[in-house]
Amino acid sequence: MDSHRERWVDADAGPLVRPYAITRGRTRPRGERLDIVSILAATGRPVPEAGRLPYEQERILALCRRSRTPADLASDLGLPFGVVAVLVGDLIELGLLTIVRDTANERPDLDILRRIRDELRAL
Repeated sequence: MDSHRERWVDADAGPLVRPYAITRGRTRPRGERLDIVSILAATGRPVPEAGRLPYEQERILALCRRSRTPADLASDLGLPFGVVAVLVGDLIELGLLTIVRDTANERPDLDILRRIRDELRAL
């Protein structure tokens, strides 16, 4: 048989690099627990020159120039959530990514809500 016809490098063969190789065998992120819907954003800090980031982490930083969730990242990169969580945890530890916290835990002002309601009714 012709060896060119026996190549298995296609979409059905799966990823060429296995997920455990991307995370260097780690299955859990360091630091705080990452939720699937946490909002992540790049901090804009320069990458430490001591070590170059792996391709997947460079892609995560590029995607997080606009706020993203880990679920979005996993989908965009075609990686399992657990792998993305480990990679994101490393980037947070390096200060290159941050989890955006919701600071608006206060209840909305009822007077403002009533005025909005009244204005919508007036339309």
